[in-house]
Amino acid sequence: MRSRYTASQSALFLFVFLLSPFATADDFAQFRGKSGHAHDRQTNLPRQWSDSSNLQWKAEIDGRGSSSPIVVGDKVLITAYSGYGNPDQSGSQDSLVRQLFCFNLNDGKLLWKADVKNQQREDLYQGFITEHGYATSTPVSDGIMVYVFFGKSGVFAFDLQGEQKWHMNVGTESAQRRWGSAPSLVLHKDTVIVNASDESQTIYALNKEDGSVAWKAEAAGLENSFNTPLLVKSNERTELIVAVPWEIWSLDADTGKLLWWAETELDNNVSPSMVENDGIVYAVGGRSGASVAIRIGGKGDVSRTHVVWRGDASSYVPSPVLFENRLYWVNDRGIAHCVNATTGELVYQHRLNINSGGGRSFYASAMVIGGKIYAVSRFNGTFVYEPGDEFRQIAQNQLSDESMFNASPAVVKDRILIRSDSALYCIGNK
Repeated sequence: MRSRYTASQSALFLFVFLLSPFATADDFAQFRGKSGHAHDRQTNLPRQWSDSSNLQWKAEIDGRGSSSPIVVGDKVLITAYSGYGNPDQSGSQDSLVRQLFCFNLNDGKLLWKADVKNQQREDLYQGFITEHGYATSTPVSDGIMVYVFFGKSGVFAFDLQGEQKWHMNVGTESAQRRWGSAPSLVLHKDTVIVNASDESQTIYALNKEDGSVAWKAEAAGLENSFNTPLLVKSNERTELIVAVPWEIWSLDADTGKLLWWAETELDNNVSPSMVENDGIVYAVGGRSGASVAIRIGGKGDVSRTHVVWRGDASSYVPSPVLFENRLYWVNDRGIAHCVNATTGELVYQHRLNINSGGGRSFYASAMVIGGKIYAVSRFNGTFVYEPGDEFRQIAQNQLSDESMFNASPAVVKDRILIRSDSALYCIGNK
C-alpha cells in the first residue's frame, strides 16, 4: 500500500548544530518534559497531598485550558482562554481571548500576562470542543523565547518578559468533525514545529527568529491527527514521527521529506503522543483502539520489515509512558494498562476507583516521577501507583477544586505542577 503522504518544501532551513545554548537541564520546557518522555528521576517529591498537606501554593487562573505548564528557570508558563466557551460566559467568539500567563515558581505570584485576541473564527463551542476548549496546546521554550499555538489564530512567539515578537498563521480550515486543535509544539535546531492538522492538514517548521516558513509538508492524511510529533535521532539524522489514522509517518526533521511509513490499526483519529526507546517507537490510539511498536531508521513502506509487534491495548486520549521495559497508561475510561514493551503482551488492566459520571475520566498523560507512576484524572484526583506486573496503588490525591483537570503534570526543582480549569497548583514537601 502506498502512503497517502505528499510533501512540499519551501524556503531554506538553517543548519544549526545545537538545539539551544540557553536551555538548561533543570527546565521542563515542553509537553511531557525533555524529549517528551514524561520521566523525572527526583525521589524527594511527595506521593500524597491535599489542600492542607504538601500544597506549597495555589494560583488562580483567569481562564480555562487543557494545556500543560512548562517551566523555564523560575518562570512557570501556561496558556488559557476566556470570553467565550465557558459555562458562565455567554459572549460570542468576538469576545474570545487567549492568554499566556507567567507565574513565579517559588511563590505562585503572577509576573505577567499576555492577551491574544481571536484572529479567526474557531469551531463552535459544542461537541468534543467542550471537552478541551481553545487552549489545548502546551507551549515550548528554548530558554529565550516561548512559543504558543492558538489554533486558527496561529503560532505566536513571546520573550520571557511577555512581549510578542512575531505571529504566523498556519491555516484557518476546519477538519470535518470540527473538534478543534490539540497538538503541542516541539523545537528542532532553529525551528518550531507544529502539527497543524486541523487548520491546514500541514506540518510546518517555522524559523524561531521570525516565524517564516523553513519547510512545510502537506498531506490530506493528516486530518484527525491530534498528537504531538516525536523527535528521534537515527543514523546521523533526526526523524520527526507523527501518528495519523491507519499509519505512522517519519519525516526528515530538517527538510520535511517523508522517510518511511508503516500501516497500523490506529484507526479513525489518533490523539495519544508516542514514546521511543533504543530506536523503537511505541504508539497507541484510534477510536476502536490498537497499539504498535516500530523500529525507526527505515525507508519507504516498512510495514513488513520494521514493525516489532502489534497489540490491541489502547488509549483514546492519554499517552503512554515507558519505564523498565513496560508501557503504562490510564485510558480515558479510567483503566490502568501495563504492556510488555518487548512483546506487546498485555500484562494487566485495572479499573481505578473513579466516579466519571458516564463521561471520559482521564485526558492527562501518565508520568514517571521518582520511579512511581502519577496519573492525573479529570475529577477524581491524582493516582500514584507502583510500576510492575500487578497494579498496586499508593495514593489517590484529591483537591477541593471541582473544575476539570485535563493537563499533564510538569516536574521541576522538587515540585510537581498541576493545573485545572481554574487554578495552578504547586505540590512539594512541606
